[in-house]
Amino acid sequence: SLQAVMRRNAAKAEDYAKRHAVPRWYDDAEKLIRDPKVGAIYIATPPDSHEQYTLAAIAARKPVYVEKPMALNFKSAQKMYNAAAACGVKLVVAHYRREWLLFKKLKQLINDNVIGDVRVVRLVFDKKALSADELSQENIAWRVNPAIAGGGLFHDLAPHQLDILFHLFGSAKKVCGVAVNQAEGYGVHDMVAGSILFQNGVAFNGSWCFNAPVANDVCEIIGSDGKITFGFFSNNSIELTVGENLTRFNFDKLEHVQQPMIEKVVKYFLGQGDNPCGGNEGALIMKWIEKFVN
Repeated sequence: SLQAVMRRNAAKAEDYAKRHAVPRWYDDAEKLIRDPKVGAIYIATPPDSHEQYTLAAIAARKPVYVEKPMALNFKSAQKMYNAAAACGVKLVVAHYRREWLLFKKLKQLINDNVIGDVRVVRLVFDKKALSADELSQENIAWRVNPAIAGGGLFHDLAPHQLDILFHLFGSAKKVCGVAVNQAEGYGVHDMVAGSILFQNGVAFNGSWCFNAPVANDVCEIIGSDGKITFGFFSNNSIELTVGENLTRFNFDKLEHVQQPMIEKVVKYFLGQGDNPCGGNEGALIMKWIEKFVN
């Protein structure tokens, strides 16, 4: 059950608690963490405070579910993971797409060799540049402030995509990329391109353009016998092409996008299941991100 919420703005924290019938609210994270009735902590702040709050919760010996990206950088993420491991505290990273039916079906198709041996994965993700009006809004502007987000929109969105790639194909032999600030609409890169060679021989190429004229979200997985096409953010379907046959799998839009993952997290915290996304995996994705942009 939801026992307490915290927000730096006390009035907003109180309002949220009253509207959602939450017993207690705080404007100080330490007070929430020390609350004896709170048995686990969900950290849903921007990345710049993930390490601070995660380490505080670990010190209080309370399990943690932390948002993605896991931290500002790999070093910080690794520190969080090491602290949890040293203290025996459960730590989960919110790469929640793993538990969506769409991506579970995708994993099944690949594991069942429906398209044969996977050869290459191609991803193109384009978004229009943020407008001056959007950049004036605090809830958007922080996402392109490297001091708060660690980078630009690539850091905000690509963790979902990279984690699914890891979930499907495992560890990488080589990761490399380039990043550039093309439109110079804000002080961080708005275009990223990169490649991954997985240990199993699968090759990945991707590009992320955040100053494009139109949006585009498509990923193709090419195998020896066919291909799978889907989008990470823009649709709720998978297209499977084998020979002349095209099959489409459609999925209902989730009312609460994190619900399937939260259910797994609760079971893990209660000792009734495995960790759905460990801190070591979240840190690995941070390492890949740094190799893409540095």
